[in-house]
Amino acid sequence: MSRYGKIIGTGVGPGDPELLTIKAYRALKEADVVAYPRKRKGAKSYAYQIIEPYEHIIKEKIGLVFPMTKDKEILEREWNQIAVTLFEQVKMGKDVAFVTEGDPMLYSTFIHLWKTVKKHYPEVEITSIPGISSITAISSNIMVPLADGDEWTAVVPATEDREKMKQALLQHDGIVFIKVAKVLPMMISLLEELGLADSAAVATKVTSKEEWVWKNVAELKTAELEYLTLMMVRKEKKEVLT
Repeated sequence: MSRYGKIIGTGVGPGDPELLTIKAYRALKEADVVAYPRKRKGAKSYAYQIIEPYEHIIKEKIGLVFPMTKDKEILEREWNQIAVTLFEQVKMGKDVAFVTEGDPMLYSTFIHLWKTVKKHYPEVEITSIPGISSITAISSNIMVPLADGDEWTAVVPATEDREKMKQALLQHDGIVFIKVAKVLPMMISLLEELGLADSAAVATKVTSKEEWVWKNVAELKTAELEYLTLMMVRKEKKEVLT
C-alpha cells in the first residue's frame, strides 16, 4: 500500500498574484493536486483566480463546493463529503495543495477543513503555508501603519451588535473590521458618532484587479459592497487617510 499523501493549506495572498510567496509557488508546482474552494458548482473561485497566472505549473485541480448556509445539517454533510473527496486523493499517495486567499489560519475556510479532516482521518498529515492577509495589505495600500510602538490593534468580524463594535473602536488605536459589507451603514454611523469617519478607509478585494478603495467612507452609506470588503480605522494621523 502506498503512503498517504498530505494536505497543504496554501495561502495565496489577498488578490495580487505577485504577492504569492515563493513557498506557496513551490507547493503549487510540487503538489499532485491543487484543490480550491467555490460557493457552488460552476462558480468562480477567488482563490483560484489569484493563482491563474501560474496555471501552467498545476498538474491537476479540483473545485470543492463550500455551501453558503447556516443550516448545520447541510453544512456537516457537505463538509464531511469534502473531507471524503480529499481523502480519496491522499490515500493514493497524492499531495494536495488547498489554496485559500489570505492566510490559511486566519478567518479561513481551511481552518474548518483542517478540523473536519483531522476528525475523520487523523492519520492524514496536514500542514499550512502562511500567506499575506488583506488585513496587512490594506495598510500598505493606503500607507497607514496598522500598529506602531505600544499601540493596540485588533481584527474584528463586523456584526450587528453596535455596542460591541463601539467598544472595539474605543479600546484600540487601530482596528480592521472584516466582513463589514453587511453592516456598513451602521458602522459608518458609529464612526461619525465617535468622530472617526476621517480615520477610516474601506477596501474591496484589496490588491486585486477588481480592487476598490474608499477613503471618504461617508460616500458608502447606501452602497452594497461584496463579501470581501474590510474597513481599517486608525485613530492617530487622520490626515494620512484624507
